[in-house]
Amino acid sequence: MTDFDTVDYFTDQSLVPDPHPYFDHMRAKCPVTQEPTFGVYAVTGYEEAAEVLKNSAEFSSAIAVGGPFPPLPFAIEGEDITDLIEQHRSQLPMYEHMVTMDPPNHTYARSLLNRLLTPARLKENEDFMWRLADRQIDEFIAQGKCEFLASYAKPFSLLVVADMLGVPEEDHEAFRIVLGAPRPGAQVGALDNEIVASNPLEWLDEKFSAYISDRRENPRDDVLTSLALAKYPDGSTPEVIDVVRSATFLFAAGQETTAKLLSASLRVLGDHPEVQAQLRADRTLIPAFIEETLRMDSPVKSGFRLAKRATSIGETEIPVGATVMVCPGAANRDPRRFDNPHEFRLDRANFREHMAFGRGVHSCPGGPLARVEGRVSIERILDRLGDIGIDEEKHGPAGARDYTYEPTFILRGLSDLNITFNANS
Repeated sequence: MTDFDTVDYFTDQSLVPDPHPYFDHMRAKCPVTQEPTFGVYAVTGYEEAAEVLKNSAEFSSAIAVGGPFPPLPFAIEGEDITDLIEQHRSQLPMYEHMVTMDPPNHTYARSLLNRLLTPARLKENEDFMWRLADRQIDEFIAQGKCEFLASYAKPFSLLVVADMLGVPEEDHEAFRIVLGAPRPGAQVGALDNEIVASNPLEWLDEKFSAYISDRRENPRDDVLTSLALAKYPDGSTPEVIDVVRSATFLFAAGQETTAKLLSASLRVLGDHPEVQAQLRADRTLIPAFIEETLRMDSPVKSGFRLAKRATSIGETEIPVGATVMVCPGAANRDPRRFDNPHEFRLDRANFREHMAFGRGVHSCPGGPLARVEGRVSIERILDRLGDIGIDEEKHGPAGARDYTYEPTFILRGLSDLNITFNANS
């Protein structure tokens, strides 16, 4: 049995399949508890997590994706390290992306996405989703089984974001190959393999730089032109690379989290035939199903903040320069907020209160998009796939499933999900 008082949360692989016993243990000690390996303050309580995420004045996002890795590039000096953070920001992981930015720079970067994620554009994108869902299902339905992430979740989520950003359809196949979701039987060349193995984000940067530069010189009536001509709130024109980074961030974050949501949803349908039956009988339950899946299996397992000054979270004192780890998955199973938190319930009254998409200025800008992707996908999957089950040859029998999750302390998602089904049409 794992000793949760001494375990290294960041490296111990025994926590990967199910981190919730660890989270429960930490929360029972205190909703804000210092873990033993790196001295990181783990926030596992709902109210405490919301408090941190909403307080960008006291907690910097500069270390959002790295946490204690690598160590800070400066020594903690004085009572306020705001200036030190800014002086050394470029030495921190992913400093150029909005996930690690603080206001006002974050406000400027996010404004470019707000220009894109409008209700009208989301509606156009939803129309594309319905067509895409059928195209993806067509690729595997005749087999009666599939590995769901490769066959549906990854290509679907990738191409939805591609359409949202206005990537020309003739380029969609290249995006699928380079970003690791090729069509079955697609010929992947040596150059493509090299790009995938090295840095697909660099390829994305180059691709979108070409798109944005072209649209600024030759405007068209398309989404890329709207993105290329977007202004900052003060009316100034962003550099091409700043527009590109907003686009590639939506690509990377949107694809990852949505693929994880879709695979988690199908696992629930396969493991809980009674839930599948309820959804087939009443499609109005699908939005609640999506929210409860997000609560139960939040795609982001942990995110990090840096205390700019000595402060407190709940009743816990936090010293200046402390690394704070907010655990959305733990907060979403806090029994003080959710009754019987480890139970999947379609009739949960407060299912929308989960924080799978965060809180505050850094709440996920693609949250509304992911919800629609989930709803559309489940609708068409239920329409076309009957009697969805888990492939017991791959994952074992009911009650003794063997699932593999990605070995990371930041994200939570299945590495693969093999399902069986009957083809309806």
